Amino acid sequence: MTDVHDPDGVRLQKVLAGAGLGSRRACEELIARGRVQVDGQVVRELGIRVDPVHAVIHVDGERVVLDTGMVTLALNKPFGVVSSMRDEQGKPDLSQFVANRSERLFHVGRLDEETEGLLLLTNDGTLSNQLTHPSHGVVKTYMAQVEGKVQPGLAKKLLAGVELEDGLATVDRFQLVQTNGRESLVEIDLHSGRNRVVRRVLEEVGHPVIRLVRTRFGPIRLGELRPGRTRVLSTVEVGSLMTAAGL
Repeated sequence: MTDVHDPDGVRLQKVLAGAGLGSRRACEELIARGRVQVDGQVVRELGIRVDPVHAVIHVDGERVVLDTGMVTLALNKPFGVVSSMRDEQGKPDLSQFVANRSERLFHVGRLDEETEGLLLLTNDGTLSNQLTHPSHGVVKTYMAQVEGKVQPGLAKKLLAGVELEDGLATVDRFQLVQTNGRESLVEIDLHSGRNRVVRRVLEEVGHPVIRLVRTRFGPIRLGELRPGRTRVLSTVEVGSLMTAAGL
């Protein structure tokens, strides 16, 4: 077993308290109950000291965010905005929504120009790379208004996979929300990050997209965030994102 104690470090309960996990006394209880892991090992000793810069700490399986210099924002991207911090063609881009931020932010993946909804912006390159890497399969949820009446067998077909020009595309969940015969509203989960994949899949099965909104990225939900507005994710939310990304 690797020794996680760093004699030059900071007491673990102090690190946890500083990260917002409660008072030092409450954090000592977390440690004593075996709910804290440091570098993959359960720690129960109250005298343990750790390096708050390099230690990887989890509480109840959720990553604890220690680096206060990293920030992640949720943006409700409006229709007609390109997923770029600076568009060379002069189209409306993401820079207008973070002009008041001092951090050098970049977008986590993309939404096409016509797609609205949840887009994450961060200055944490490791988190961004992990969230967008195909091996981690972080699930995204979309609400799509589509042409036509959705038939009962469509969900089974989508779950089995639809062949596109760049290979088979499968969805993780598909639900019909409502239909009036001419149009339908559906909710779709998938982990693929391929270009315009939601639009291409739905068009391939005979339901071209009229409007598309991303409502969830992993554990983060769009909620009541209005178009063009941002909010800073809490350390708990960032920790859940890190856990989803395998960090």
